[in-house]
Amino acid sequence: MKIYLAGPLFTTAEREFNHELARLLRRSGHKVWLPQDYEQRKAKAAVVFRKDVEGVDWADVVVANMDGADPDSGTCWECGYAYKKKPVIVFRTDFRAGDQPGKAPYNLMLTESATVHIEAPFTDTKNLARRIANSLRAQKAKRRSRAS
Repeated sequence: MKIYLAGPLFTTAEREFNHELARLLRRSGHKVWLPQDYEQRKAKAAVVFRKDVEGVDWADVVVANMDGADPDSGTCWECGYAYKKKPVIVFRTDFRAGDQPGKAPYNLMLTESATVHIEAPFTDTKNLARRIANSLRAQKAKRRSRAS
């Protein structure tokens, strides 16, 4: 599948995590649009915006990182933009709020609009990539059965 991998990309740790997750998903046979590979930090905001929208439009599915006390606002916008057009798989490795029964780990607009939720606190990147790839296979199978 063609994946738009959405998530924060502002720190070295974020960019390295994104790069490794994209590498593992590519190794599983997927094509991955990783915004940090296309965005030039010196480009004007309008150029970055158009390039990111191009990536979401290109993709079959959006896979989005919901880590953080409040998920990245750009990532949230990308999920909202994709919501009516394609599946959105959100994942969270952050354990904050995970131990508070009845409390959503992030905004209800994201939890309710996501096609698939992957809650994976304390997991490593390799296992996260495997769980995402399994979800992608299930989404692909659903698409095929609807087309039949």
